[in-house]
Amino acid sequence: MKIRRQKHAKKTLSFYKHNFGLREPFQVLLDGTFCQAALRGQIQIKEQLPKYLLGDVTLCTTSCVLKELQSLGKELYGAKLIAQRFQVRHCAHFKSPVGGSACLLSMIAEGNPHHYFIATQDQELAEKVKKKPGVPLLFIIQNTMVLDKPSPKSLAFVQSMQVTQLVPVHQHKSIEMLKEQEGIVKDSVRRGHKRKRMSGPNPLSCMKKKKKGPTPPKPAATSPAGKKRKRKRSKSTGNPVPAQLPNTTVKV
Repeated sequence: MKIRRQKHAKKTLSFYKHNFGLREPFQVLLDGTFCQAALRGQIQIKEQLPKYLLGDVTLCTTSCVLKELQSLGKELYGAKLIAQRFQVRHCAHFKSPVGGSACLLSMIAEGNPHHYFIATQDQELAEKVKKKPGVPLLFIIQNTMVLDKPSPKSLAFVQSMQVTQLVPVHQHKSIEMLKEQEGIVKDSVRRGHKRKRMSGPNPLSCMKKKKKGPTPPKPAATSPAGKKRKRKRSKSTGNPVPAQLPNTTVKV
């Protein structure tokens, strides 16, 4: 199961690398719900997340998330201690703090220029993140960290770029591969099902007809002198009639 999860994460990361320019070290923004779930599942985020993503990771949060955890009291005290170990990114709410989910959404606004990952257990926040193309999403299921598959919004964004011929051919192949894995491609277009090609006209029928040459002259009729004379036969016996000898008188 672990090998299968890593293969899934590798394919998803390659999609974001080729199409949205994600590079190491991966910057992961965590909120209080993710830290609390990791605490309950006894997950060492700092050790296990780089192994899962197969690369260097920078764990970070915001001052709004820390203030939200502090305001929630003792129930999330452990999650607050975990979040305080991460780097704090400057947000636009220094004077007037907002909720953690609203702060994280502001950090990935305008096309996610800093290439942040979002790690959260908040379903409402996750749905809003999926509506923004190019933002990888991390969550915890059964004490295991999981990188979510590319959202339909990200796939549609890349497909629109392909229409305008801004995406190279190798990126188009990676998108088609992900579509086949997620079952988006129709059965008739999947591999192994070849489309029937329309047969064109017979090439022999398109050839030009050869021109007929001049007709040869008919052979001349044979002259009657050249015909053989037939021997006359008598009607009664069928024997040939002897030729008559000329009358000659014998002198004594």
